[in-house]
Amino acid sequence: MQKTYSASSSRTEIFDLILSAMLIALVFVATVFLNIKLPITANGGLVHLGTAMLFISSILFGPKKGAIAGAIGMGLFDLISGWTLWAPFTIVARGLQGYVVGKIAWSKGRNGTSITFNIIAAIVSAPFMLAVYYVCEGILYSNWIAPVASIPGNIVQNVVGIIVAIPVCVVLKKVPFFK
Repeated sequence: MQKTYSASSSRTEIFDLILSAMLIALVFVATVFLNIKLPITANGGLVHLGTAMLFISSILFGPKKGAIAGAIGMGLFDLISGWTLWAPFTIVARGLQGYVVGKIAWSKGRNGTSITFNIIAAIVSAPFMLAVYYVCEGILYSNWIAPVASIPGNIVQNVVGIIVAIPVCVVLKKVPFFK
């Protein structure tokens, strides 16, 4: 049986694809150009606004779009910036983080409209990201103590992301497109 598409269905799918691509690009650009390398440990750490864009994507558009934007946007950053080894881990960590934020922010029909639940969503997502990176570092370094040094930088990155994303989402949720 052949599947038929209406013009409006096709338009919706195209819009959905364009929106996903734009969110990926926003996460990528915010990660590439708006970052600070932290002088913590040998591996250091990177605080970037890609995390804020991941939170914004998840809160405004839900768990699937947030997961895709975070995973692909930050995964691409790793691939082009010398962190290639980390790309698969970033895809898992940030995809999971974006999904968790969106799932909580969009729970029970809220659609990202509750400031309290948006903050809770971002806070609850951080341990998921921390855990994935901790396990991956532990495996890569064959050491379960060394990854502890990355935790403060990752926490700072999430806090900065929350501080930027929540006010931006409050303002954007007032725009008719997001209501």
